[in-house]
Amino acid sequence: MAEKKLNLLADFPAVSTEEWMAKIEADLKGADFTKKLVWRTNEGFNVMPFYRAENLEGIKTTDSAPGVFPFVRGIKADNVWLVRQDIDAKDAKAANAKACDVLNKGVDALGFKLDKQQLDKEYIAALLDGIHADCIELNFDVCGGKAVALVGLLADYFEAKGYDLNTLRGSINLDPMNAMLRRGKKLSAEQVAGKVAQMVEAARRLPAYKVVCVNAVSLNNAGASCSQELGYALAWGAQYLDMLTDAGLSVDEAAKAIKFNFGVGGNYFMEIAKFRAARMLWAMMVKAYEPKCDCAAKMHIHAETSLFNKTVFDAHVNLLRTETEAMSAAIAGVDSLTVRPFDVTYKPSDDFSERIARNQQLLLKEESHFDKVTDPAAGSYYIENLTANIADQAWKRLLDIEENGGFFAAVESGRVQADMKATAEARLKAVSTRREVLLGTNQYPNFTELAGNKIVESACCCQCGCTAEAGLDTLPHVRAAQEFEALRLETERSGRRPKVFMLTIGNLAMRLARAQFSCNFFACAGYEVIDNLGFDTVEDGVAAARKAGADIIVLCSSDDEYAELAPAAYKAIGDGKEIFVVAGAPACMEDLQKLGIEHFIHVRVNVLETLKAFNNLLINK
Repeated sequence: MAEKKLNLLADFPAVSTEEWMAKIEADLKGADFTKKLVWRTNEGFNVMPFYRAENLEGIKTTDSAPGVFPFVRGIKADNVWLVRQDIDAKDAKAANAKACDVLNKGVDALGFKLDKQQLDKEYIAALLDGIHADCIELNFDVCGGKAVALVGLLADYFEAKGYDLNTLRGSINLDPMNAMLRRGKKLSAEQVAGKVAQMVEAARRLPAYKVVCVNAVSLNNAGASCSQELGYALAWGAQYLDMLTDAGLSVDEAAKAIKFNFGVGGNYFMEIAKFRAARMLWAMMVKAYEPKCDCAAKMHIHAETSLFNKTVFDAHVNLLRTETEAMSAAIAGVDSLTVRPFDVTYKPSDDFSERIARNQQLLLKEESHFDKVTDPAAGSYYIENLTANIADQAWKRLLDIEENGGFFAAVESGRVQADMKATAEARLKAVSTRREVLLGTNQYPNFTELAGNKIVESACCCQCGCTAEAGLDTLPHVRAAQEFEALRLETERSGRRPKVFMLTIGNLAMRLARAQFSCNFFACAGYEVIDNLGFDTVEDGVAAARKAGADIIVLCSSDDEYAELAPAAYKAIGDGKEIFVVAGAPACMEDLQKLGIEHFIHVRVNVLETLKAFNNLLINK
């Protein structure tokens, strides 16, 4: 038995930051540290490859406690969140039956999308029959013109059932500025202010209900970065707060009526930091209005998993995406969460996909115990720095919006929409060049998958069912995968699946690596790829390719060997119908191009545009 006991402080002496940097620079062998290891984020700041205790100096969030102003660590002392499922209530009885069913399967918050044409007391009674409104959170989404009427119908129904209206929890999703952004609805500032003030006045019968919403999820679904979504959300909320207080409401009543609906995307740690920064900044903003109670400064957050990064092909990968997104939201301490089913990108969800979506949250609660620890990210050198950086970027965006007339003016002028369109275009370009990877879509696709028959057409790619109105510019309705999906569906629906043959020869390691790269590359367009172990001569390879009926022959070898092998393969193909491609960007590429070799694929090409060009040669000719 060892006599010496482990002493962490003595046996593992402290290592200074300077020593770490010296070791890193030695390992980099002269390469630039900033270019190699520092990450420039979409949020507009740099992220270091490591953080240490000294990086927390000056960051005040580490002094916070859960449930205490400025609420960076949560608006309550625990981390219990509500598992929410949203239900289309066009058929009130069917929606009620579904709601009663899912309430027995772990759901404790419901979201109903109401049919404005049917909205009356009988419709509400049928929808809520048998549902104990004092035990769960009820959330309603209805046309803005019917929102005030809905408040009255709900209050009447709850009173008739004998509920204490002061204790009922829920929300009504009135957000006129979201209608401007999503549908281009043209409203005046006076109309928006009148709608929200009238709503809050009417909702005094339901004092715990949140009846004015900030739907920042619309920005998230359009591709917004974390700081972009947060900055606009704060300006959005500030605009409603100003409108309500200008209408004579106290800041306490106005702030308590507002709810924030955020999206949560796949940038795991950044999303955790976003929600922490959101609560802190909103608390500071409301505090500036001098409310009577700090409780008015609490930001009430509902989160839902993003649509922007979800895919049609290899759709079960969406389960991985939504699970990590749910983890981000749960760790960050949101109040309620909706996990969208994995199949919503191509059809209405069914019982199976909805059950899986519910169980993703229940797994985090019941098996992983995420609800047992409040803000476990607190004190992390990395996440505390991310929180501070996102807060800084979001605050700058907020101040810029405020200095230029406020959020309503930014929406009315089209500034927000233009900014989001530019962001979406930049992200689509990043996907097309694989700087942003969508597993199963632009990288490592399922080679044999067909998706055309499973797609159910919808009103728009975000499946919101919205229709644009003649008026303002709207937010882009995009998903990151949509351009690759359109390309692959074009191949699938053409009835002609091109064959790509790997002519592997020479250096074993290089030919295998380049064949794997090329197979993944062309499979992103739905092409059939034929890999090989290797050939003794290029002539043997070309002959085998022709026997297989190849449309494209890809030479896979090393850079050093291309100077000899590429001209030989090009000559062997001669005037054949096959397209000749070299995998890589060798130093001799210019010389090869002079011989007439046109096509090269490598990590620096735009994958999408290159594949479109091949489709034009093979399918659309």
